[in-house]
Amino acid sequence: MIFISAYGMVNALGNNLDDIAHNLSMAHAPGMTVSTQWLTDKSPLVVGTVTGELPTIPPQLVAHQSRNNRLLLAALAQIKPQVTDILATYPSSRIAVILGTSTSGLDEGDRYLNDCHQNKDNQHWHYAQQELGDPARFLSQYLGTQGPAYTISTACSSSGRAIISGARLINAGLVDAAIVGGADSLSRMPINGFDSLASLSKQRCQPFAESRQGITIGEGAGLMLLTRQPGNIALLGFGESTDAYHISAPHPEGKGAGVAINQALTAAKLDPQDIGYINLHGTATPLNDEVESSVIQHIFGETVPCSSTKHLTGHTLGSASIIEANLCALILERNLPLPYQDFTDCPQDKTLTPCGLLLNSQPLNQPRLLSTSFAFGGNNTCLIIGTVS
Repeated sequence: MIFISAYGMVNALGNNLDDIAHNLSMAHAPGMTVSTQWLTDKSPLVVGTVTGELPTIPPQLVAHQSRNNRLLLAALAQIKPQVTDILATYPSSRIAVILGTSTSGLDEGDRYLNDCHQNKDNQHWHYAQQELGDPARFLSQYLGTQGPAYTISTACSSSGRAIISGARLINAGLVDAAIVGGADSLSRMPINGFDSLASLSKQRCQPFAESRQGITIGEGAGLMLLTRQPGNIALLGFGESTDAYHISAPHPEGKGAGVAINQALTAAKLDPQDIGYINLHGTATPLNDEVESSVIQHIFGETVPCSSTKHLTGHTLGSASIIEANLCALILERNLPLPYQDFTDCPQDKTLTPCGLLLNSQPLNQPRLLSTSFAFGGNNTCLIIGTVS
């Protein structure tokens, strides 16, 4: 059994677990703000930001200076005591660092390029800042681990893949502990890229709503410490698939998504009705919500409570899986009310296949939560978190 020995995160809901738990219960996201700095035409756009001061990068690791890595340090600070204990318990070669990202330090690279175009001298930029493998390399060097350390970039399922990879390394006997998760900071490239795909909402996203227009991009980071040391919360099962139907559109029947969900249920030895809550991928794009509601209804019917939390965090791209898995762990550990789908500003889309979409908050009635992530290229992950009886 793989246990979640500790977890931490930062996102638009807050900078620590206490604030995130409070704001999640109140359906309040203080980091959801309007900005004119991201779109090329400077038009106003809602983004999910991490507010407040972030830890600094140590001078000896200045080549890894990026907001992405500072977000990671903010998440790490919340689990530092448990990580310190693990570092003292196991050889450094038996501790893995597996992370996911979509942007890494791309924003720093973008700013450097702008400086070059304006003939400004920028001696503080290093290629490592934006290299996709940098988050795991940085965190491993920061902690002094010598075990497997690599970064996965499979778009919106990146950190889900990182969690699964860490669990598999432990199951294979290659490591004793794995620090897994991911980070993504705001960057002009993905924001304008989604805008060019007509998948970006200028207002806060409205998953499963009648006039949903697309995603709200957010930033954030999350980490989990996975071990075999018995604890209160475990990674009960996981599944993954790659249907490769289309580079940016989901399979119309959600085949790959269904495969990942069924794999996770099988691995956890659970029936669909054993799940107490589903955190949906729920991006608020027309196609994703249509396909996902159909897949959920086909597997779970209409009785398992489900909702998307992306209107509270934004779509945090490569860190979405870890943040939403950690939200599930937080709901479970602190007995929080289940987050409901907010249709205050726009009515629910009644043309979507009915599933167990929550319209009002309710308590968790079974201590097993499932979280889905469906990425570009048909890259899908599913995680089940729960207590062990």
